[in-house]
Amino acid sequence: MAATEHARPSRLRAWMLQGLSDMGKGAPQGPHAEPEPPHKGQRWWRVMCLTGVDYFSTLGYQPGIAALAAGLLSPIATIVLVIVTLAGALPVYRRVAQESPHGQGSIAMLERLLSFWQGKLFVLTLLGFAATDFLITITLSAADASTHLVENPHLTATLHGHQMLITLLLVALLGAVFLKGFLEAIGVAVALVGVYLALNAVVVVVGLWHVVTAGHVITDWTGALTAQHGNVLVMVGLALIVFPKLALGLSGFETGVAVMPHVQGDPGDTEERPTGRIRDTKKLLTTAAVIMSGFLITTSFITTLLIPKPAFKPGGPANGRALAYLAHEYLGGAFGTVYDISTIAILWFAGASAMAGLLNLMPRYLPRYGMAPHWARAVRPMVIVFTLIAFLVTWIFDANVDAQGGAYATGVLVVISSAAIAVTIAARKAGQRRWTVAFATIATVFLYTTVVNVIERPDGVKIGACFIAGIILVSLLSRLARAFELRVTSVTMDVLAERFVRDIASRRIRFIANEPDNRDVTEYREKVEQIRADHDLPPQEDFIFVEVTVSDPSEFESSMNVRGEVMHGRYRVLTLESSSIPNALAALLLHVRDTTGGIPHIYFEWTEGNPFANFLRFFLFGQGEVAPVTREVLREAEPDRQRRPRVHVG
Repeated sequence: MAATEHARPSRLRAWMLQGLSDMGKGAPQGPHAEPEPPHKGQRWWRVMCLTGVDYFSTLGYQPGIAALAAGLLSPIATIVLVIVTLAGALPVYRRVAQESPHGQGSIAMLERLLSFWQGKLFVLTLLGFAATDFLITITLSAADASTHLVENPHLTATLHGHQMLITLLLVALLGAVFLKGFLEAIGVAVALVGVYLALNAVVVVVGLWHVVTAGHVITDWTGALTAQHGNVLVMVGLALIVFPKLALGLSGFETGVAVMPHVQGDPGDTEERPTGRIRDTKKLLTTAAVIMSGFLITTSFITTLLIPKPAFKPGGPANGRALAYLAHEYLGGAFGTVYDISTIAILWFAGASAMAGLLNLMPRYLPRYGMAPHWARAVRPMVIVFTLIAFLVTWIFDANVDAQGGAYATGVLVVISSAAIAVTIAARKAGQRRWTVAFATIATVFLYTTVVNVIERPDGVKIGACFIAGIILVSLLSRLARAFELRVTSVTMDVLAERFVRDIASRRIRFIANEPDNRDVTEYREKVEQIRADHDLPPQEDFIFVEVTVSDPSEFESSMNVRGEVMHGRYRVLTLESSSIPNALAALLLHVRDTTGGIPHIYFEWTEGNPFANFLRFFLFGQGEVAPVTREVLREAEPDRQRRPRVHVG
C-alpha cells in the first residue's frame, strides 16, 4: 500500500518548531534540524551584561542571605567568598573557556573522558545539577523580584499576600519573552546592568559615608565581634565554616561560558581556532568577577553595620532585600522605588540569562543521545517545558527566597566542582604540572564546600536528585520510544564500495548480513550456501556481504562510513561501524536504493534466544534480534511498501 501524503503542518506547529535555538550557536544540529542563520556576535562587554543579569543580580539577595548565615561575620565570610572567586572559580572557568570555546562548558570536557552508558549517565547527572542551578535561578530571582515589589512601602498594603501569584506571573512573562524571541535581548541586558550597577554604586557610597561619619558603628561592630568570637583566627575559621552558605555569590560563571558563542572575537577566528573569542571571553569572566567582588565586599559591610539584625529575619523588612532597605532608609522613598524597579527588572531578567543557559545546554546533549524527541531542538517547545517546571518549583517552595537558597547553592557548587575536576584532568593531560596541582587544590576546596553544603542543607541535593531522576527517566523513555528511528545522519562510501554497488545494481541487488567471525574462506562459502538453501535461490545469484562492527552502542546519532574490500580473492564485503547494527543496515539499504534507483534485498538468519532478551541487547548494546528490528526501522523510515528495501529471514 502506498504511503499517504503527509498533511501540511499547522501554522501553530510550524511556529513552535521554527529554528533550533537562538542561544545554541555552534551546537550540533542533527540531521533533521533547519540551518541556523549566520551569527556575527557581540562585543565581549555587551555579552558580559547578558551573563551579568544573572551574576550581578545576586546583589539583590546575597547580602541578606550572608547576614542571616554569618551574622556579624558576614563581611569576613564575604571576603573569603571573594578570595575563592578570584583565586578559584575565575582561573577554572578561564581554562574552561579555553578548552571548550563553543559554549559546551565543563560537561563536554568530562563527557570526552567516559564512553558507553556510564559516560551518558554521568553527563545526565551533571545536567541534572546544571538544570537545578539554572531553574532555581529562574524561580529564586522571580521570587526575590516579587519580594522587592511586595515590600515596597508604597505597594505593600495592596500586594501583601500575593507574592506567589506575582512570582508565577513573572515566570510566565519570562517564558513569553523567549517564545517571542531572545536574540536581541543583549541590548536590554546592557541597559539593565548599567542602570542597576550605577544605582548600587550610589547606595554603596551613601552607605559607606554613613558608616564613616557615624564612627560608633564600626566600633560597635568590632566590639561585638571580639566579644562574640574572641580573636581574629577564630573569626576566620568560623568564616571558612560559614562560607558554603554564601556560595550563591559564585553563580554566573557557567552562564558566562554558555554564552561564549555570542562573543564576537577577531575577524580571523575560525570554528576550529576561535582565538579572539577565547581571549575576549576571558576578559568577560575576569571583568565580571572583579566588579562583583568589589560590590560583594562593600555591600556586605554596609548592610551588616547599618541594618538591625531582626530586620534580616523572615518577614523582616530587609529579608531578601537588604540593599533596597538601605536605599529607602538613607535615600528616600523616590530613590528607593527607582532602586526597587531596577532590582525587580534585573532579577526578572536574571531568569532570562538562566533560561538562555538551559536552552544552550540541553539541546546539545539530550537529542544527540536519543534521550529527547526531535522537538527538543527547537526553542519554543523547550521554553514551555522549562516554564512549567519553574511553575512547579515555585509552588513547591512557596515562592520563598530563603527556602530555595540550599537548592541553588547545591547546583552552583556541583557544576563548579565538575568544572574544577575537568580542568585538572585537562592540565594533567597537557603535562602542566603546576596547573595540575593548582586546579586539584581548587577542586578540593569546591568539593569540600559542596559536601558541607549538602550536609547542612540536604534539601538542595534532594531537589537536584529529583531533577536527575526526572531527566534520566524521561531520557530513557524517549530513547525507548525512538528505538526504531533511523538515526544515521549520513552515509559515505569509499571508491571500492561504490564500485561494488554500481556493479550489482545492473542485476538484482542482494546483500547478506554477516556477523564477522574468523573471516576465513569457509565462513563466507558456508554463509552463501546457507542463504541459497534457506531462500531457494539459484546458484547464479550474486551477493555482497555486509558486516557491521558496533562502536559505542550508547551513541544515538552518528555518520557512517562504508568501506569495500575483497576477501579471499572472490567475496565482496562492505564493512562499516555504527552504534546499532539494524540502524546501520537500514541506512545502507536506503542509501543504495536512493543512489541506484533499485530496490535492494538483504538476507538474514534468525537469531537464537528469547525475543525480549534480544530486544534488550539491541536497546543497550546495538545487537540482538537484528532482522525484525532492521525491518521495523525501514518501515518507519519508508512508509511506502513499494519503495521499501526487502528483508528476508531464513
